[in-house]
Amino acid sequence: MCTYQTERVAVSGSGKGASGWFPLTTATIYLDHPVDAPASHTLNVDFINPERGPSARVAVELDPESARSLAEAILLTLETTGAEIG
Repeated sequence: MCTYQTERVAVSGSGKGASGWFPLTTATIYLDHPVDAPASHTLNVDFINPERGPSARVAVELDPESARSLAEAILLTLETTGAEIG
C-alpha cells in the first residue's frame, strides 16, 4: 500500500555513513516497498544532510511491527528517564 505520504522533520544529531560521521538535519519518513528488507512494505526513514550531498544519508527500512516497537521504545525512554535533552 504505497500512499506517497511523506513526512519531513528537522532533526539535530549525527549519523554514520560510509565516509564516517556527519551532522543530520532532516528525517524523511514514508511507507513504501523496501529496497532490501524482506517485507512487502516497510516504514522507511532516511536521515540526511542535503547540504553534504547524496552520500550524507543513513537509510532504515523497518517492518510495521518493528517500527511501532521502536517508536514506543523511544517514547518510553524519553518519558521514564526524566532526562532533559536539549
